[in-house]
Amino acid sequence: MSDLRPIRRALISVSDKTGLIEFARFLAERNVEILSTGGSAKAIRDAGIPVVEVADHTGFPEMLDGRVKTLHPKVHGGLLGIRGNAEHEAAMAEHGISPIDLLVVNLYPFEETVAKGGDYDTCVENIDIGGPAMIRAASKNHDGVTVVVDVEDYAVVMEEMSANQSATTLALRKRLAATAYARTGAYDAAISQWFAKELGDTFPRRVVVAGELKQSLRYGENPHQQAAFYVTGVQRPGIATARQLQGKELSYNNLNDTDAAFELAAEFDAPTVAIIKHANPCGVATGPDMISAYKAALSTDPVSAFGGIIAMNRKLDGATAEEICKLFTEVVIAPEADEAAVAAFAAKKNLRLLVTGGMPDPSTSGMTLRAVSGGYLFQNKDNGRITLEELKVVTKRAPTEQELKDLLFAFRVCKHVKSNAIIYVKDGVTVGIGAGQMSRVDSSRIAAWKSQEAANAAGLAQPGTVGSVVASDAFFPFADGLLAAAAAGATAVIQPGGSMRDAEVIAAADEKGLAMVFTGMRHFRH
Repeated sequence: MSDLRPIRRALISVSDKTGLIEFARFLAERNVEILSTGGSAKAIRDAGIPVVEVADHTGFPEMLDGRVKTLHPKVHGGLLGIRGNAEHEAAMAEHGISPIDLLVVNLYPFEETVAKGGDYDTCVENIDIGGPAMIRAASKNHDGVTVVVDVEDYAVVMEEMSANQSATTLALRKRLAATAYARTGAYDAAISQWFAKELGDTFPRRVVVAGELKQSLRYGENPHQQAAFYVTGVQRPGIATARQLQGKELSYNNLNDTDAAFELAAEFDAPTVAIIKHANPCGVATGPDMISAYKAALSTDPVSAFGGIIAMNRKLDGATAEEICKLFTEVVIAPEADEAAVAAFAAKKNLRLLVTGGMPDPSTSGMTLRAVSGGYLFQNKDNGRITLEELKVVTKRAPTEQELKDLLFAFRVCKHVKSNAIIYVKDGVTVGIGAGQMSRVDSSRIAAWKSQEAANAAGLAQPGTVGSVVASDAFFPFADGLLAAAAAGATAVIQPGGSMRDAEVIAAADEKGLAMVFTGMRHFRH
C-alpha cells in the first residue's frame, strides 16, 4: 500500500508571513482548499488567492479577543481523524468534519516579545494556545497529515507535491512531525524559563534546555565524535551572533576556544586583546590601541600563541590585521572589522574572521550548564567582580597605585583560566600564566618558567615576572606557592584568602617584602 497522502485541504495560520503568498499560491494552483485565520487569511485574500475563514468553516465565530478560533471539533477532528479507519470516517461524516491534510502554523512570537523587553501582560498575550494544540494533533496523526512549522520547509513540501501529484511521502511527514514536536517543546521551554525568571525561581522543579541548530560540525573534540552548534532564543553578542567574513568551516574546538577568548576580552574597558589556546589564555594585554595590545599579548607566550584564537574588544583595524598575519592563527573575533582589516586577511584563506556586532556584558547574570552522567549541572555564570574598595590589605606593605591596577587586571584574567590558576601581570600585560595544574605551586613555577622562556626568545635580560604582580584564583593553602612567585620576582599578590594557614602565608609575604591583598572571592574554573 502506498504511503503517499494527497493534500486537498490546508489550514494556514502563521505569525511569520515570509514565503506565505508563494506557498499559498502553489497550493491554490493545485486545487487545495485553504482555510485560514486573521492576518494570514487577509494576506492570502489580498494576494487574490481563494481562502476560507476558519470561522466560516466551523460555523463558530472567533471569540474572547481571538483566543478561541481554532479550538473546535471541526478543526481538531479534521486533523486527528485516522484516514482509512471506518469508524473515524463515519463519525467525521456524521458531524460534518472534513479532513485537513496540511497544517501550516508558526507560533505567536513569544520569544521575540521577551527579547524585546515586553511587559508581563504583553508576554502572556503572546503565549500561543491554539497553535501548539493543532501542531501536536497534526504531528500525532502524521500518517495522514503533513505539518509545517518552519518557513524553511515550504520548499520541500512543494517539491514533494510536485513530484507526487500533490501528495507527500510518509518519510517526509515523519520528519516534519519530529520538527514540529521539537518546536513546541522549545516554545514551552521558553515560556517556563520566562515564568521562572519572573518568579525569581533560579532552580525550578523542572528545567528544559532548548536550542536551534545553527551549524552542523565536521566532528567534535576528536574526529570520532559527532557534533553540532545550537543557539538559544536569547543571545548575547558572541559566537552565536557572529558573522563569518572569511575562512574555512569552524570546528567544535574553534567555537569553544573562540567563546572563551571573546568573553575574556569583554572583561575590560580599555583596548584589550586575548589570545587563547585550548580554552586557556596564553596572553592578555591592554594598550592605548589594538596593535599595541596585540603585540603585548603575543609577547607573553609567542610559542603557545601559534595556531591560537585572537579576540579583541574593539574594531579590528588594518594595521593590527597586518601584524596578526605574521602569525599562524585559527580564528580572529572582534565586534567589527574595517575594510583594511578584511583586505589584509584576504590572502589568509583558511583564517576565520568573525564579527559579532557588539560585546557581551560580563556583569550580566545567566546560567551555565555541563552534562554529567544522567543529568546536568547548572550554575549562575561567574560574573563576580572585585573593585578597589573591596580589597583588604593584609601585609605590612600596601600595594602601590600601579600594583593595585595590575592586581585587579590579573584577578579578572584569573576568572578565565583553568584552576589552579596563577597569573603574573606587569603594566597591564600578562607576563606568565600557569593553568590547570593539580598543585598551585606547580602553576606558579610553570608560569615563571614560561615567562623565562619568552624572555630568552626575545633576548631580554630578565623575565617579565621580575617586578610583576601575581594573582591566584583561590587561596594559597601553603606558603610554597607564594614563595615561588616571590622567587620569580613578583612584588605584590592578590588572592581570595580564607585558608587555615593564611597567617603563615601573610608572614611569608612580609618576610619577602611583598604587598598582598585579599578579595574574599575565588574564581575556580573547572
